[in-house]
Amino acid sequence: MIPPRIISFDLDDTLWPVEPVITAAETVLLSWIRVHHPRAALGHDVDSMRRMRAGVAERFPDRSHDLSFLRRRALGEQFEAAGYADPHAAHSPAEQAMEVFLAERNRVNFYEDVRPALERLRLRYRLFALSNGNADLRACGIADLFHGHITATTAGAAKPDARIFAHLLRAAGAEARQVVHVGDDPLADVVGAMRAGMQAVWLNRDGRRWPEEFAPPPRTVSTLDEIL
Repeated sequence: MIPPRIISFDLDDTLWPVEPVITAAETVLLSWIRVHHPRAALGHDVDSMRRMRAGVAERFPDRSHDLSFLRRRALGEQFEAAGYADPHAAHSPAEQAMEVFLAERNRVNFYEDVRPALERLRLRYRLFALSNGNADLRACGIADLFHGHITATTAGAAKPDARIFAHLLRAAGAEARQVVHVGDDPLADVVGAMRAGMQAVWLNRDGRRWPEEFAPPPRTVSTLDEIL
């Protein structure tokens, strides 16, 4: 591998386990709606709200990469169906519900190796976050460790689409060969980065098997400490 100048990191399931975060955030969101706007909660549970969001993604395929748009739109439609006027307005109950979700969504529990490894790596490299999700680095408490954060929303495309990697390169002012991307997802992170001309490291924390349909990753680590 060519010594990189920049290391980019996926976030969800790379720096923290995401499933418990989303489950907790959706549970808190539903509880908040039931307390503050019970009419909008009638007939709903977490699964039904997920189905609404999936329906929005089907109707707006050009926005399917934008997870905040999908959830915000689904909440607006949920409140609209309950008879709330102008549910998509800036200060509407639906928007307040979205703020509740985002606050909980950013209550992440980092893997133990994350902060120590990032603090060491930032002394030698410029670090960027490159994520399909809608986590906020400042709210998560690690914005000070990164030079920038590229999301699918800001790039207009989600990994493994080449456009999000190109957006990173423009933001970093770097050539693809100068960047190594680290992530847990074989296709989105490793294959996507390599197709974009970048170096890639597969973070395999739990001993998963590499998918046979893809060429083997150039490097595999089980913790961020091994990157050093």
